[in-house]
Amino acid sequence: MDDLKGRVAVITGGASGMGLAFAHRFATAGMKVVLGDIEVPALDAAVEGLRSDHVEVLGVRCDVSDAASVHDLAVAAIESFGAAHVVCLNAGVATSGPLHEQTLSDWQWILGVNLMGIVHGVDAFLPGLVAQDEGHVVITASVAGLTAYPNLGPYSASKHAAVAIAETLHNELSTSGSKVGTTALCPGFVATGIFESERNRPEYLTDALAEPESDEDRDRRIAFLEMIASEARKPDEVADLVHDAILNRTFWVFTDDQHVPNITNRHAEITQRQNPSEGQPIIEDIFG
Repeated sequence: MDDLKGRVAVITGGASGMGLAFAHRFATAGMKVVLGDIEVPALDAAVEGLRSDHVEVLGVRCDVSDAASVHDLAVAAIESFGAAHVVCLNAGVATSGPLHEQTLSDWQWILGVNLMGIVHGVDAFLPGLVAQDEGHVVITASVAGLTAYPNLGPYSASKHAAVAIAETLHNELSTSGSKVGTTALCPGFVATGIFESERNRPEYLTDALAEPESDEDRDRRIAFLEMIASEARKPDEVADLVHDAILNRTFWVFTDDQHVPNITNRHAEITQRQNPSEGQPIIEDIFG
């Protein structure tokens, strides 16, 4: 698409972080915006904020791990604004820790949101985009989808899958001559609330027997969040990159080059059939 004015953007995980930044950037470009998010208070606040800026916006509570909920989001978007043009499959959650400490509930939660949320979004929106032969799909993956840092097993698995879906979609649409574009957004550290996503974890996927957070772990988590707030890219900067990628039909979008050496080394090891290097956790690797 050469012009986004008057078009419709649908954003999952749209009530905060990068999703909300996308919404504001698209609104500046003249788009109507549909926000899907599971966190209702944040969703209501986001909608109110956009409306105060005279943006045509709709907020829909959406659990992306539930196919019916995502289809309801698509129906609401169509009923309110007509066909969607830009679909950002952006909702994401994260945990950390070694694989032997990850529970089945951890896996179900992470994959339900990060992987099945994309699958459900593709199922709900892609047929319409292909039929109208116009639009763009933005899949929020991660540098964790191109690397294998320790302590990010379920998250990395979900993001490797996100990259694979995005690449496959790009190849299929390009081969068929479709005018629908695809972008794989692979952020590094961005100042969002994803590292506090436990706040939205369903109770039935919470380990009731888990030990409470220790003082040491709490202090480490707080220090990490403070580092993210000061060192990471800002969501509005990422939103500018995504806006430009849609107009330029750019597939790969990185938010920085900090992880490129690790990605390059991993690819070299694969092609040379070498065992993986002993990697440091992502924090130590980037920030020492």
